[in-house]
Amino acid sequence: MKKLLFTCFLLASITFAAQAQKFAYVDTEYILKHVPEYAEAILELNEHSRNWQEEIESKYASVALLEEAFSAEKILLTPEMKKKREEEIASLKQIAMQMQKQKFGVGGELFTKREELIKPIQDQIYEAIKDVAASRGYMVVFDKANQNNMLYTNPKYDVSDLVIKKMGFTPGETIETPGGPNEKGTNSDKGGGATNDKGQTPGQTTGGSKGSRDVVPAGGKK
Repeated sequence: MKKLLFTCFLLASITFAAQAQKFAYVDTEYILKHVPEYAEAILELNEHSRNWQEEIESKYASVALLEEAFSAEKILLTPEMKKKREEEIASLKQIAMQMQKQKFGVGGELFTKREELIKPIQDQIYEAIKDVAASRGYMVVFDKANQNNMLYTNPKYDVSDLVIKKMGFTPGETIETPGGPNEKGTNSDKGGGATNDKGQTPGQTTGGSKGSRDVVPAGGKK
């Protein structure tokens, strides 16, 4: 009997605690579709990524041509000439690899540019979420876009539209967003492809970052 009473008390306590705390969630991918600055940022990131990738691929193509020519002429060259050609090819290949790392590597220019363009939008979304949470007494606001373990969500607790309104936009008036920048680069036969910086691209979640934090406490940034 005591065990049964204890179990009932425990269940009642858990139920009361759950009811005493209010939770909600948002979908930052959906919210981002309403932000014109986000679409503009993706376009700019795409442009930088495309231009840098074309330049890198051009350098690797030049290396490939030199290697092909060297292979064909190798038998006719003196040891000194061979060494000079090999050093030239190695130098050009190193330049291409350095540029690849500088543009697309961890902490590279694409990463820095993304931070510059996307972080202000992330901050806007966070402030809007914080205001909605504070005004409605939510203890925690989850991000559906970043919570892979949210197997089921009741639409009744989705406050994404409230956040969109708070930001000054109209729910449903979405903006077509182009695909994210090619962070990984193009795999080259000679270059092996650029390394990414792990930030998911904006909106994929950059997301990695999809434009907001995973869990937003009502009282402040986590």
